[in-house]
Amino acid sequence: MRVYLDDERSTPEGWVRVYWPDEAIALLRQGGVTEISLDHDLGDDARGTGYDVIAWIEEAVALDGFVPPSIRVHSANPSARLRMEAGIAAIERLARIP
Repeated sequence: MRVYLDDERSTPEGWVRVYWPDEAIALLRQGGVTEISLDHDLGDDARGTGYDVIAWIEEAVALDGFVPPSIRVHSANPSARLRMEAGIAAIERLARIP
């Protein structure tokens, strides 16, 4: 399953659309997510951002041996993109993904 987290953009064909981090995390917990693409700004920071999904994946990899899916960032927020990409690099180091 390919998961697309975004509040505004059109969902690419073949992807499952979610609007909030908790929805993305629920799908990750269920298993079967092979790829996830994340926006950062979702319209209500109180409900979370795409970075919250990165943080959850990083913790799950470090503490539970979770095998992460391929992770993409499609955020237009430059500073948030850098932060998310740094999180992805940490996940890759933890999971020993080349």
